[in-house]
Amino acid sequence: MNINITNEEAITATKLWLERAVIGLNLCPFAKGVHVKNQIRYVVSAAQTPEELLRDVLSEFEVLAESSPSEIDTTLLIHPHVLTDFLDYNDFLDVVDAALEEVDLAGELQVASMHPQYQFADTEPDDITNYTNRSPYPTLHLLREDSIDEAVAAFPEAEQIFDKNIETMRKLGHDGWNALGLAEVQKDKNTK
Repeated sequence: MNINITNEEAITATKLWLERAVIGLNLCPFAKGVHVKNQIRYVVSAAQTPEELLRDVLSEFEVLAESSPSEIDTTLLIHPHVLTDFLDYNDFLDVVDAALEEVDLAGELQVASMHPQYQFADTEPDDITNYTNRSPYPTLHLLREDSIDEAVAAFPEAEQIFDKNIETMRKLGHDGWNALGLAEVQKDKNTK
């Protein structure tokens, strides 16, 4: 990853990806509402080690838990300088889940994962279905459980989102993904 990336560049790239892929392809039908209402907190971590990132994660847990959902409904913690290898990132998710338990926020908050090299189990690295979770930079998405419950109640087919996303990505293909104009923000050079 580019160590010289500015916070503004990381946030701009992430917003573009969110608008064109996540919202544009309707990969998450709940994202548009919080985006339009400016209820997404974008934070870029300067962490260089997993330990530093964990401190930032704990701090953001606190900010989100203490904020009104009408002000901050969800947080995208972008960390371009650490856990750039997907397997290391994936292992770190267990640390994050344990931290949620330790600060008694499990059941109140949860964390979703996005990474430029994201790979679902039993898929090849260049499988287009992996792109549903391929953000420009490693990102931890901190969500409120109550907000998820409300969104799911308003969207009765929520259990079908994953399957619909896989279908969307397969129809789109690599050429369709590239046509979204995200190449300039997609930092993983090992994918098609």
